[in-house]
Amino acid sequence: MLSPQFPSPQQQELLRLFRCLDDRARNSLLDFARYLVAREAPEIPSEIHPSEPLGLPRPEQETVVAAMQRLSRNYPMLNKDVLLHQAAALMNAHVVQGRPAVEVIDELEALFQAEWGRYAGIDD
Repeated sequence: MLSPQFPSPQQQELLRLFRCLDDRARNSLLDFARYLVAREAPEIPSEIHPSEPLGLPRPEQETVVAAMQRLSRNYPMLNKDVLLHQAAALMNAHVVQGRPAVEVIDELEALFQAEWGRYAGIDD
């Protein structure tokens, strides 16, 4: 017989905090959690990293989280940990401060492009 699993203290705290949020904030928290899970995807071995961005097109309607996922796939050669701090600040500006998604996605595009320039030795 399986013993019941009890939530850890962190899980309990997360659930308590989640319950305190309104629907919009809950959705934002879920979006951010999905982004964090997506960035934890296994790294592509360095020998098969492309040297150029993959050129994935930007859809007309895109959420900030979907843009982060697209950009991460578009630039598989980049170390996402380097981008995380700045990307999280932009995500926060959208979720907490209400900056329009289009503006935040434009800045995310520029952030990834600049990091790729540094990676490729092109520096803008």
